Amino acid sequence: MVMTKPIRSANGDGEQPGTGPDEVRQPPRRTRREGRSRERAATDHDIKRTARKLLMERGPDAVTLRAIARELGITAPALYRYYGSRDDLIEHLRLDVISDLAGELSAEVAELQEDGALQLFAICKGFRRWALTHTREFTLVFASPTGGVGSAAGSVATLNRVAEPFGRIFLSAAGEVLAKHDLAIPSADLVPPELRDDLATYRGELLAVINESGLNISADKLELGTTYLMIQFWARLYGHVTLEVFGNYPIQVSNPDALFDAMLADLAREIGLALT
Repeated sequence: MVMTKPIRSANGDGEQPGTGPDEVRQPPRRTRREGRSRERAATDHDIKRTARKLLMERGPDAVTLRAIARELGITAPALYRYYGSRDDLIEHLRLDVISDLAGELSAEVAELQEDGALQLFAICKGFRRWALTHTREFTLVFASPTGGVGSAAGSVATLNRVAEPFGRIFLSAAGEVLAKHDLAIPSADLVPPELRDDLATYRGELLAVINESGLNISADKLELGTTYLMIQFWARLYGHVTLEVFGNYPIQVSNPDALFDAMLADLAREIGLALT
C-alpha cells in the first residue's frame, strides 16, 4: 500500500491551508483592471487639482501639460493617457469652474424667497462678486475665446452655452420672471432683420433649457423680441463685469458698487421691473 504524507500547512500542524480555526482570510485580490481604474481616478484628480492650482496662482496661460507634469513629478507624455491635448484638459477645468460657480449661486438663491426677479438680480450680483474675487477663473471661463468672435460659434460673450450649470441657473430665474411678470418686451419689428434668424435658433435652445428647469413657458411667451431682450440683458451685465474685472472703466470710479447697482436698476426699469 502506498502511503501518502499529509499536506502540511505553513505552520507545520498538518492541517490543510485555510482550514485552521484561526486561519486569517486574505482579502480578495483586486483585478488588474480595478487597480488601473482606481489609479486612473486618483491621478486624474491630481491632474485637475494641480491645473486648478496653476490657474489660481498664475492664470490660464500657466496651465500647460508640461507645467502640470513638472508639479506632479511625471513626464508630460504620461498625461496623454488622461487628456488628449491641453485644450481637452482646459475644457474639463472650465467645466469644473463653471459648476462650482453655479453651485455657489444656487446655494445663495435657495435662501431667498421664491421671487424670480429677486433671484435673477441676486444671481447678477453674485456673478459680479465671484468674478471680482476669482479673476483668473473668470478669465478662463468668460474671457478666453473658444472659437470665433462676436456671435460666432464658440464666442464666450453671448452665453451660448446655455445648457451648462451657470446658464441653467441664470435662465431658470429669467424664466420665472417671464412666467410671472408682464415685461416691457420690444416688438419683433424692432429686432434688426440681420439678427432674426440667429435669434430664432437661439430661442429654441432657451425655451428647452427654461422648461427643463420645471417651468412651462409656451413658445409664444418667448417670442423674438423676448429673446432679443435677454441677449441685450446678458450683454450689458457681462460687459459691465468684464470692464470692472480688468480695470477698463473709462474713468476713475470711487464707488463701483453704486455704479453696478445703478446699471441693474436701469436694466430692471427698461424691462418693466422694480428693484426693491
